[in-house]
Amino acid sequence: MAKPEAEEITTEVVLVKEPGEAHDQHHHPYAFHVSGPRNVASPNWRDLINSSWKDTNYKRTVIACFIQAVYLLELDRQENRTEENALASKWWVPFKYKLAQTLIDERDGSIFGAILEWDRSAAMADLILMRPSGAPRAVLTLRGTLLKSPTARRDIEDDLRFLAWESLKGSVRFKVALEALKSVADRYGSNNVCIAGHSLGAGFALQVGKALAKEGIYVETHLFNPPSVSLAMSLRNMGEKAGFAWKRFKSMLPMSSETQVSSDAGEKTLGLGLKNWVPQLKNYGVGLGKWVPHLYVNNSDYICCSYTNPDGTEENNTGKENVGLTNGQVAAKLFVKSKGKQKFLEAHGLEQWWSDDLELQQAVHNSKLINMQLKSLYSLPAPQQTQGKAP
Repeated sequence: MAKPEAEEITTEVVLVKEPGEAHDQHHHPYAFHVSGPRNVASPNWRDLINSSWKDTNYKRTVIACFIQAVYLLELDRQENRTEENALASKWWVPFKYKLAQTLIDERDGSIFGAILEWDRSAAMADLILMRPSGAPRAVLTLRGTLLKSPTARRDIEDDLRFLAWESLKGSVRFKVALEALKSVADRYGSNNVCIAGHSLGAGFALQVGKALAKEGIYVETHLFNPPSVSLAMSLRNMGEKAGFAWKRFKSMLPMSSETQVSSDAGEKTLGLGLKNWVPQLKNYGVGLGKWVPHLYVNNSDYICCSYTNPDGTEENNTGKENVGLTNGQVAAKLFVKSKGKQKFLEAHGLEQWWSDDLELQQAVHNSKLINMQLKSLYSLPAPQQTQGKAP
C-alpha cells in the first residue's frame, strides 16, 4: 500500500477551554446586562432639558450600581481579569462616569472603595454638552463585606470593630475614605460630590460623612443596608430599660412632701434642659437640614432593621418622609422596603435597590438610632462652610 503524501496528512487541533471561560464575560452572573437594572436608560441630550438625576428612583438605582462596581473591582483584582474582560467598568460606563481613583486597604491590598467622576468626553460623544442637573461631579462609593479569602479577614475585622464599639474610626479604611472625600470635596465643592456605601461600607460612609459635617462640609450621603446592631447599642438599651424600671420602682415608694417637691423641681429642670438642648442647633447655625443622609433599609434584614425602631420620646411621625428632630430640623431620610418575610441574603443584598418591583415606604416614624448616632452634631460651634466650586 502506498504511503500518503506529506501534503495529504492533516492534523486537527482542538482547543479545550475551561468550563464557562468562553462565555465568562457575556454570561457571568455579575455582568451588567445579566443582573443590572432593566429599565434605566443611559443619559442623553434630553437630560439637558429634564434631568433623570432629579428622579429619586433613578439616583438611587445609579448609585447602587456604582457600589456594585466596587465589589466587582475587588473581584476583578482577585480573579486577575484584564481591562478587556473586567466586569466592574460595565456598571459605570452606561451612566457616563469613569474611574478616577481606587481606595486600597494597605493591610491586604484589597479594593474597598472607588471615586467615580463624570466623564465629559464620553458625554460629549453622545451630544451631552454639559453635566445634567443633579448629577454629582464625583461619587465616592464603599463596598461591604466580601467573604472570599483574600479580603474576608480584614472585612470581618472591621465588622467586629463596629459590633464591639459602634465605631469604625480605628480602621485604616476610615482614614483613607475621609482623606479621599475631603480631597474631592475641596476639588469640586461639597455640593457637587456624594458618598455612598452598602452594609459595612454604609457604616463607613455614615461616619465619614458625619466627620465632615462636624467640619462644616456637607456631602450628600446614601446608605444601603447600614449596620445597626452593636454590643454598645445593646448595652445602652439595657441601661435605658434598667433606668426606666428603677424610675417605676421609685414611683411606688412612699415619699415625704419635701422629697417630692425636690424631685419635682429636679425633673422640671431636667425636662427644660432636654427641651432647650435641641434648639441649640439653630443658635449655633448647624442645621441638620444641611446634611441629611439617605438610608435604605429592609425590615427583613436584621443587620439594618433597628433603624426603623421609633424614638419613643416623641409622638409617632407617621405620614412624614423625614426622620429627625423637633423644630423642623431633619436628621435623615429613611426609606423602608417592606415585602413580607424575606431570606436574609435577599433582604441584605444590594440588587434589591435597583429591581423593577421595588416599593419603598417613605412614611416612617422618628428613628431612635439615627438620633443617637447624630447626637454629636446637635451642639457644634458654627462651621466654616466651604461649598461650591464650579462643576
